[in-house]
Amino acid sequence: MELIKPNTNFDFVHFFKYAYTFSLALIFLGLASLWYHGGPNYGVDFAGGIVVQVKFTQPTSIADIRQALEATDIANVTVQDFGQGGNEFLIRLPIVESAAEGFSGQVQKGLSAKFGEPTFEVHRGQTSATGDMVVQVKFTQPTNGADIEQALAAAGLVNVTVEDSGRGGNEFVIREAGTEGLSAKVQKALSAKFVEPAFEVRRVEAVGPKVGSELRRKALLAVLFSTVMMGIYIAFRFEPRFGVGAAIALLHDVLITAGALSLMNMEFDLTVVAALLTIVGFSVNDTVIVCDRIRENMRKLRRENLAGIINRSVNETLSRTIITTGTAVLVIIALFFLGGEVIHAFAFALLVGFTIGTYSSIYVASPFVLLFEKKGRRR
Repeated sequence: MELIKPNTNFDFVHFFKYAYTFSLALIFLGLASLWYHGGPNYGVDFAGGIVVQVKFTQPTSIADIRQALEATDIANVTVQDFGQGGNEFLIRLPIVESAAEGFSGQVQKGLSAKFGEPTFEVHRGQTSATGDMVVQVKFTQPTNGADIEQALAAAGLVNVTVEDSGRGGNEFVIREAGTEGLSAKVQKALSAKFVEPAFEVRRVEAVGPKVGSELRRKALLAVLFSTVMMGIYIAFRFEPRFGVGAAIALLHDVLITAGALSLMNMEFDLTVVAALLTIVGFSVNDTVIVCDRIRENMRKLRRENLAGIINRSVNETLSRTIITTGTAVLVIIALFFLGGEVIHAFAFALLVGFTIGTYSSIYVASPFVLLFEKKGRRR
């Protein structure tokens, strides 16, 4: 099936300079938005904290919800409308780590008194969604859980449980139950104002700040490594100039998609990272098709200049590009409008990324092949 006639000859090369200006403007706009917002709007996966999704039977105002929560000792609460009916909300609460750090210090002091400090190390301490304080401890030698409980009891830590992590008998999770979890406090505060049948808690998610920071670092590395490795693959598969063009095109796609998410003030969470990695894969696939046709035509049409070869190659693959991208975008549009708020940012990122990825295969990756040839001639 061909949507474009075989002899079609759009002059894509003529618009390369305009395309670069357009791309730079989009990237600058996205970076300006990120600077204005103080970085991406990180979701609970990366920022850490607790998210409680609540759905009311009737439309409710954010002011009423905030007023109900402020009547308790819950501080630094953010309430966000979630959905289109005015009756579903996301309530965000930060996880306070100071209490966990104090508990971690008590654990360390109690264990030091019995085992001596060099024999163990405390890996992390944090507060869970249920309000429990959790500390992970690793010993240099296999240790008995009963001895740990005895040491903690001597230090005044009675209401604790010691769980073997199952890693050689030397790593344990020490947990002290909280009096009331933050998510339970939210439910209790809302029940006092709205009467419980008027709403339901649909989802509770919790990530500690340390875990969120680690996820953020790993997500950034995943996107960077995938971009670089794709560029290296194309450099080996074709020529170095093709690889450089592909890597820059992929970075271009990621930056514009991240900027679009910032402009729309959408959440940046693990689903968006999955979308960015999908965009890298989709975009490089399109770039490989175009680059392969350029290389093929360079062998067949040795007397034709490179600008003409690039134009011919892009025109020859244009029908395939439109059909592939068009069918993918139709599915994403359905996800965006019908998939619900949970995957809204994911679908939006894919929609922007697939569109920009197709554009960059033609107007970012291909021009670099021409740019390298011009530089070679000058030398």
